[in-house]
Formats: sequence, C-alpha cells, structure tokens
Amino acid sequence: MEDYRVRSVYLWSLWIMVVPLSFAIVYRISPPTDLDFGYLAAFAVFAVLLTLFPLSMNGNNIFIIQWATLAVFLKYGLFVEMIVIQAAVLLVTFRTKSTRPFYFRIPFNSLMFLATSVIAGAVFFSLGGQIGSDSLLHILIYGTAYQLVYFLVNHLILCADNKVNDGEWRFVSVEAVWDFVIMLLILPFTLVLYLVELHIGVAAIYLLGLPFVVASFFLRKYSDSERINRDLKKATEIGHQLAGRMTSVEVIELFMVKVAELLSIDFVYVVDYRRSTAELVILRQLEDSRFIEKDFTRLARHEGIAGRVMLTNKPVIYGKKEEWAEVAAGQMAPSAQSVMALPIVRNSITEGVLIVGARKKNLFADHQLQILEMLTSYFAVSLEKADLVQKAIAKSERCGLTKLYNYRYLEDSLEKLMNKVNSGELEQLSLMMMDIDFFKSINDRYGHQSGNDILVRVARLIEEEVGDEGVIARYGGEEFVVVLPGYGKAITMLLGETLRERIENFDFEIQSDLDEGRTLQKVKITMSIGVSSAPEDSDDAMSLIRNADRALYIGAKQAGRNKVAGYSKS
Repeated sequence: MEDYRVRSVYLWSLWIMVVPLSFAIVYRISPPTDLDFGYLAAFAVFAVLLTLFPLSMNGNNIFIIQWATLAVFLKYGLFVEMIVIQAAVLLVTFRTKSTRPFYFRIPFNSLMFLATSVIAGAVFFSLGGQIGSDSLLHILIYGTAYQLVYFLVNHLILCADNKVNDGEWRFVSVEAVWDFVIMLLILPFTLVLYLVELHIGVAAIYLLGLPFVVASFFLRKYSDSERINRDLKKATEIGHQLAGRMTSVEVIELFMVKVAELLSIDFVYVVDYRRSTAELVILRQLEDSRFIEKDFTRLARHEGIAGRVMLTNKPVIYGKKEEWAEVAAGQMAPSAQSVMALPIVRNSITEGVLIVGARKKNLFADHQLQILEMLTSYFAVSLEKADLVQKAIAKSERCGLTKLYNYRYLEDSLEKLMNKVNSGELEQLSLMMMDIDFFKSINDRYGHQSGNDILVRVARLIEEEVGDEGVIARYGGEEFVVVLPGYGKAITMLLGETLRERIENFDFEIQSDLDEGRTLQKVKITMSIGVSSAPEDSDDAMSLIRNADRALYIGAKQAGRNKVAGYSKS
C-alpha cells in the first residue's frame, strides 16, 4: 500500500503537468466547431448509461463506452472526445473493483486514456481523416483505423503496466482476445449511430442506443440470476461431497477449498470457539489455495472480526481494508481487502466463525452471503456426522474394558508398519507380547471384577511407560501387545525390563468380590514379556506376533516367569 502512495504522488504530479496542457494544445490545434450542446448532452447521457449498465461476462463487467465516444469524435473532433472519455473513465473507475487504491487508479486511467485519445486522433488526421464527414467509405476506413489504433495503444499501455508490476509481458491473453472481439462487434453499431445521427439527429441515440441499454440491463439481471442458480447448484454438489467425508479434518479442508473455488477468493479461515476458555482459535487457514501452518494468537470471544460475529451472531461484510483494519489488525492477511464473516451454527449453537477474504475491493454481494450461509449449514451437519462416525470407529477399535486398541486395529496397524519396513521407509520395528503371570488364580481368589480392575490398571501403567512411542493393544484375556516403530530388539528389551520391574513393584488396590466385607486389599502381580523384531526375525506381520508369542512362552514363562525374553531363531 505504501508503494502505491509513493507512485500515486508521481502520477498526480505527471497528471497536473500533462493533462491540462494537452487539452490546451488540442483545443488550439483543432478547436471544436458547430457545437450543439443538446446533441452533446445526449451523447454524454448515453456514455453514462453505457457505464452504468455494462455488459456482464462470467461475472466481469465489460464497458463499451467507445460506442458513444467514437461517434462523438467523428462528429465534434478530438477535444470534445477527450472531455467525454475523461468523464466516462472517472465513472468507470468508480464502478470497477480493483486491488489498487482509488487515488492511484484515477490519475493512471486518466493519463492512459488521454494518451490513447491523442495517439489515435493523431493517426486519424495523419491518414487523412476528416471530422463531420458524411461519406460512408471515408467513415468506414478512417473510423476503423481510429478504433484499431485506440485499442492497440490502450492494450500496449496495459501490457507495460503488467510488466512493471508482475514482471510478465502478456500481449496475447484470453481477456485481450475478448476485448478485441467485442471492439470489432461494437464498431459497426458505433459507425451506424454516427451515420443515422447525421440524418435524423439526436433521435438516433434513442432509436439505436437506448434499446441496447435496456436490453443490457435485462440481460445483466438474467445473467446474475443464472450465476446465482449455478452457484446454488455448485453449493448443493459441495454439500453432497462434504457428506461423503469420514473425518473432521477431511470435512474442514474440503469445505475451505470448495468455498475458495466457488467464490474465487484468496483467503479462508475457520475459527473455532472454545467454550472452556472463552477463546477463539483459528483451526485452519487457506491462503492462495494452500493450507498455511501458522501459530495464531488466541483471541477473547469479543475480539477481532470473528469476535464481532460471535457477539451479534450475525454475518458482516466489509468492502475494503479501511472498514475492518482497526477491528482485526494483524489477524487478516495484509493484502486482504474484501472480507465476509458469518457464524457456523450447529444444533442452534454457534460453534465458530467462517471468515473469507479477497484482495479485490467490494467483491462480495448479498447473494454470495446467502449461498455461504447454506454451505455452512452443510458444513456443520457434515462435521457432526464425521464426529459420530469417528466415535463409532474409535469404539469399534477399542477394548471396552481397558480402552486400549483391540486385535483388529492392532492387526491393521502392524500390517501397515511392516509394509514400511519392507519398502525401506522404516528401518526397524519391534513387538512386545506381555502376559500377566498366574492371572487365573487372581480371578479365582478375588473374583473376576477384581481381575478386571487389575487389567485396567496394567493398561494405564503400560501407557505411562510407552507414551506415544508405540501402538498399545489388548491382545486377549490377560495378554497385551506393544508395537514400537523405529525400535530395535535391544532397546525394546530394555523398555520391557523397565515395564516388568514397575509392575512387579506396583501395589494393585482391589476390593475382593469374594470377601463379605469387600475390604480394600493390595495385590502384587508379575508380567512375562516376549520380544520380536523386524527385519531380523521376520518380514511378515503375523510371523512377528508368533515369534514374540514364542519368546514369551518358551523364553519367559517356561524359564520361571516374570522375565523378558527375545526371540531367537536357533
């Protein structure tokens, strides 16, 4: 933004030196004659209407003011055309959306169209063109030459500007081709307007120009309706896609990507409201189609744009940065201009806030807000569904008693890890098979509920020792398994020994089901452990389990129990 401020100073300085002087020189060289201010006012109104009701293509406005300005040039000359085009350009600058500040675009556009007018006019006169001619051939040749030069000069200036700002010279582009085609399509109408006006006067504008403006207005309304219908259809498709995702992460990321695509925006934020701390936390940020991993300052419930939405439970739309900068300074991307935010509601409770942004000013319309509200409803429902699915999956993967993973999950995880070993992605993998010694006697003496209490406490002890280093599962009965990716046999046996000693020295508190008083008692148990490793012992998941089981029963149980034994092929 600071760069634009500096450049605008130079542009305004150049404007002050060039524009008034250019008007004075043109007036002196070729002053307008036979001015009919009624006709001129009609052409000016026509130019204004063409600006207010532009053609719309793919959501982009196409201003065809040359329809009026070329006719003005052919009738009154360069000076009057310069006045009309400068007034029209000022109005177009107000009407168009851009990432560039308004104070920069005014002198830039004014100077650009001044240059195109002067150069195109100079070529017209140098080729022999005459103002006010009623010769059809003369008008066709010189009017076409004027318009082609006008388009070429304007396009070259825009290419040079793009080269300065983006470092890329794009002379041929889709937008340039469309501009050229539209110029060629409008040119015959412009020449016909001038010729008809010569014979019937200002009525030509009403006969030829106004019907087009009216048709453009209704076509624009129809185009807007069609675009809304397309967006609604896309939103419904996105809703179906969200419903097919099984995890919350998948739902959030797909939602953000699709919102960015649908609205053609640069920034998407999903903000979560943490009721336990009354804080707002950004869950995910999408910037220029890429997810950004970034630590964000936690905000209080009332702070920032999200805080404003949370307090009012209503959406907000900002057209430019000046409107939200004081509210969310440092939270939004520095280059953002247009911002829209709305609550994410689930079961009538506001769970968070969706914030979208773009570098263009005044980008968002009311119908986009309505579509986004519908999408956030799909999003909230899909999140709830994903949460339920994950809870169901987690429940199916866990042992109901110990809350450790069950055999099915263990088998799947071990298979994946073994594939990584075989592909070289994982260097080594170890497995500990553990069994509580004489567990049947505990059940017989104290009851099965007391045995269950011991199983649960053993599970917690294993979790405390292993932490996040491995996958812990209940294998069945009193047996447990720990899978340790990246661990060799030696370090795994040391871990097993630490765990064995801790269990041996731990006092397990139980209330005997077979004791009438159900008094609290302390019980001692021991654990036998077998260890097998890949790739040294096996390259197959099931073989790794069998080898650890063999080490457990032959190396530990048969050797007296309360031991850690490693598998040996000999």
